[in-house]
Amino acid sequence: MVMTESGDLASKRKSCASRPFPTMTAMSQGGGDRDLFLKRSRDIEYAKKHGSRISTALFTLVICRTDVRDSRVGIVVGKRFGGAVSRNRVKRLFRELTRQLRGQLLPGHALVVFPKRDSIAQPFAVLKEMWLSALQRQRLLHIHED
Repeated sequence: MVMTESGDLASKRKSCASRPFPTMTAMSQGGGDRDLFLKRSRDIEYAKKHGSRISTALFTLVICRTDVRDSRVGIVVGKRFGGAVSRNRVKRLFRELTRQLRGQLLPGHALVVFPKRDSIAQPFAVLKEMWLSALQRQRLLHIHED
């Protein structure tokens, strides 16, 4: 630890934000998306109990209708997935997929995604294509016709 001029402790290591992320070109900023994600375990448990489940090669998705105005997404990654680095990375990937669809999700749904181990090895474009395809098959996206 190094003391800075203001007297605060600072780490010698570079922050992760200064390193390029190899699978994505640019990540959106996380500010203002608290209402986009399911955080409370009781909300996730409710969706798991009352929702319908679909499975793909890269993730399992539980879809539950809710009375909430906006749709929200929960990401569940168990310890069987791998170490903390892998679990955190796959959660970041699925949070970014969700942020990119911010205005396109139909309201009134709770989605809980369970990533599979193979999802972390895929390029972001492949993961995004499968994510969009699954949501479109379930009719969870607004169709924008130009």
